[in-house]
Amino acid sequence: MDRLIYLSMAGAKATLQRQDSLANNLANASTTGFRAELQAFRAVPVRGDGATTRVYALESTIGHSDQAGPVASTGRPLDVAVQGNSWLAVQSLDGTEAYTRAGSLQLSTEGQLVTPAGLPVLGDGGPITVPANAAVEIAADGHITATVGNARPQQVGRLKLVTPEAALARGADGLFRAADGADLPNDSAARVQSGALEGSNVSPVETMVAMIAAARQFEQQMKMLQGAEQREQGAAKLLSAP
Repeated sequence: MDRLIYLSMAGAKATLQRQDSLANNLANASTTGFRAELQAFRAVPVRGDGATTRVYALESTIGHSDQAGPVASTGRPLDVAVQGNSWLAVQSLDGTEAYTRAGSLQLSTEGQLVTPAGLPVLGDGGPITVPANAAVEIAADGHITATVGNARPQQVGRLKLVTPEAALARGADGLFRAADGADLPNDSAARVQSGALEGSNVSPVETMVAMIAAARQFEQQMKMLQGAEQREQGAAKLLSAP
């Protein structure tokens, strides 16, 4: 009987974890460049005396969906949509290099090119600085041109774009990094679309359906727990009967 309780509890816990992931995806359905989180579980047989007729649900490697989100034109010069499987390099709060698909770039008060969260956008030689009061244009290959008044346009840097060969790992800060923590090399063949943004790849309809299915599954797990409790109470009454 105790095995049924523990197995039902493990299933309910796994379902709650899935619900948390789905809820986070749904909350970021309109977040620029967001990649949907994927929850994976595997069945592990319970080892012991007798036949292995029971399994535990254990969390497996957590990943994300690599499917590209919809690209919408904005006409804003500092907006870029990274094409293909490439990523935009930024400097995270701890000073390490990280990667994102959120291309809604801005200029700080110091003239530095940053993300909406204020993280410096990296170029070939580090953070990119733009002259004050300059009109900025970003080419398809990532080169950034600044024009101040009637002066000749000048290149102020090039976006560092990387194309990982293996899947990236999402950090607690929402940024992505290589699995081994190393900085990825610049990919000169990577391209961006200027004046456009890539949206989230989360499907609200599919996520809502998955949340309903997970809620029903959780109810089934709880019913199993209640059934185990009722059978336990019935067995206790039989054993205590004179």
